[in-house]
Amino acid sequence: MTYDYVIVGAGSAGCVLANRLSADGRFSILLLEAGPPDSYPWIHVPIGYAKTMFNPRVNWGFETEPEPGMNGRRIYWPRGKTLGGSSSINGLISIRGQRQDYDRWAAAGCRGWSYEELLPYFRKLEHSADGDPAYHGRDGPLWCSRIGRSHELIEAVIAAGNELGLPRNDDFNGASQEGVGYYHLNIRRGWRCSTAVAYLRPARNRPNLRVETEARVVAIEFDQRRATGVRYRRADGEHTASARREVLLCAGALQ
Repeated sequence: MTYDYVIVGAGSAGCVLANRLSADGRFSILLLEAGPPDSYPWIHVPIGYAKTMFNPRVNWGFETEPEPGMNGRRIYWPRGKTLGGSSSINGLISIRGQRQDYDRWAAAGCRGWSYEELLPYFRKLEHSADGDPAYHGRDGPLWCSRIGRSHELIEAVIAAGNELGLPRNDDFNGASQEGVGYYHLNIRRGWRCSTAVAYLRPARNRPNLRVETEARVVAIEFDQRRATGVRYRRADGEHTASARREVLLCAGALQ
């Protein structure tokens, strides 16, 4: 089997790449995911992350090494193992990194990674019904929604923060992340909006995109210093897929 691109991992990054690379029909793409399809119902119900956070079917369930600062305990580290990756099992909070972090990357030599340079891409991916349009997109594929109603306990927490001098912040993805308030959530009309929903689902019927689940990559093939393909295992045995152009490794930071 030979493709232009072989993408390893159909998580938060892999689903986006599969959509974008297959969009104009010029290239053939194979997307490989070690986990199952995102058909487990609790993935899609927002409160369902209580069901996915410890489910080995859709969660790698990593643990850290014993941490001296945590009295020698191992800390549980959930990571998604399904289409959409961790965006299918997380707590749905939609929040960007700190402006200062991106600017430090740019200052350290990562050209193009400052906050102002990344902001157009934040806006491009986002579908937000409100918020300052200087910071928010309106017609992107990934929905970013406000919590629909306030809660007296959270309002009390916000009021307590105000008494301590923390400003109320109704938009942590706006001009400033300082303060206390409600998060935005990756929810679309009451359902989780993972990258599998936002990016992969619209692309699934494209004839130039093949998606294989429960396909765990065991090796990357090389021709000298160039990655030329992968070997992966499914229930029916081991397979090899070759890449004319690139192997794109999107198997998560921990994998």
